[in-house]
Formats: sequence, C-alpha cells, structure tokens
Amino acid sequence: MARGKVQLRRIENPVHRQVTFCKRRAGLLKKARELSVLCDAHVGIIVFSAHGKLYDLATSGTMEELIERYRTASSREAADGCGDNNRMDAKQETMVLQQEINLLQKGLRYIYGNRTNEHMNVEELNALERYLEIWMYNIRSAKMQIMIQEIQALKSKEGMLQAANEVLQEKIVEQSSLLDVGMVVADQQNGHFSTVPLVEEMISNPLTILSGYSNCRGYSF
Repeated sequence: MARGKVQLRRIENPVHRQVTFCKRRAGLLKKARELSVLCDAHVGIIVFSAHGKLYDLATSGTMEELIERYRTASSREAADGCGDNNRMDAKQETMVLQQEINLLQKGLRYIYGNRTNEHMNVEELNALERYLEIWMYNIRSAKMQIMIQEIQALKSKEGMLQAANEVLQEKIVEQSSLLDVGMVVADQQNGHFSTVPLVEEMISNPLTILSGYSNCRGYSF
C-alpha cells in the first residue's frame, strides 16, 4: 500500500509531535553525515526543540570553528558585494557627470548663437533650463550676501561719522564758551556790558559770528 503525502503543518497532538521530531531529527543528522562523507563537505546543524533543548552536529571540527568560518566567509562576501556596488556607483556617477558636462557645453554653444550645428531636443532644453535656474538662484544668493555685507559696512561707517560729528559739536561748544569769555573781557575794557544778545546769536550760528568777530576785532582763533 502506497504511503500518503504528509501535510506540512503543525502537529496538534503533542505525543505525535515529539515522536515526529525525534524521527526527523535523526534522519536530518544522518543525511548530514552522509553528505559530509560522500562529498567531503563541512556541515554544521543546530536544532532547538520546542522545549528549548539544543541538538547540534559538526561534521568537521567543532561547531565554534564552523561558525567562525561562516562569519569570515559571509563578511568577505558582503565586503566584495559592497566593493562591486561602490565601483558600479562610481562608474554610474562618472557617466552621469559626463552627460551633464556634454549637455552644458552643448547648451553654451547653443546660447552663444551656434544653433545651426547644435540641435537640442525638448528634454535637453528642459534640462538646460533647470541648470540655468539653479545658477540664477546661486548668483542671487551670492549677490544678496554681498549686499548685506555692504549694508553692514555702511552702517558701521555711519556710526563712526555720527560719533565724529558729536565730538565736533562738543568742540564747537567749547570754542563758543571761550569766545564768550574773551568778548566779556573786551567789553569790560571798552566799558560795554551788553553781551547777552551777542552770545545768543553765537550759540545759534557760531561759525558766522566767529569769522565776523575775528575780522572786526582782529582776533585770530
């Protein structure tokens, strides 16, 4: 009588499940040993039962040695794969950059009027337009940075001029006070004491009064 096909699903009966586990585990380990002997292969098997019990088999050496060999081989394959990917990425990047350079050179010749020999399709013109927009954005950003720096320099120069103006105003006030004292002394010598209107006029327009007084009186400051 032919044996029926076993359905691959979890066995619900725990006794039957344990019996099947023992039989299948023994058959798996037997097949591993046969593979190792017949084909000179190094086989390692690790099995955990449903209760957490460990069953392992190393046909050559120990399980630790096989695991370390597996780690070394897998890391080497991963490194080789990454190296191949990096080389492919570098090659693709070089091709993309070369295409961009060719497009830009062609676009420059097209912009400068060489349109008879340089025929550009719609895709190339759209790409050239995107590059021009990027260039315009960068140029405007650099221009704004320069303008901001110039504005800051003008503001600092304005502050310096305001400080110098304040110093000059203080010097003018000091000169006006000295001029008042000299005029009072001169009026006392001449017998005149009406200096208040003249002082008020000097405060409102010190440079004009100073020049006129020096011309009339013969004083030099």
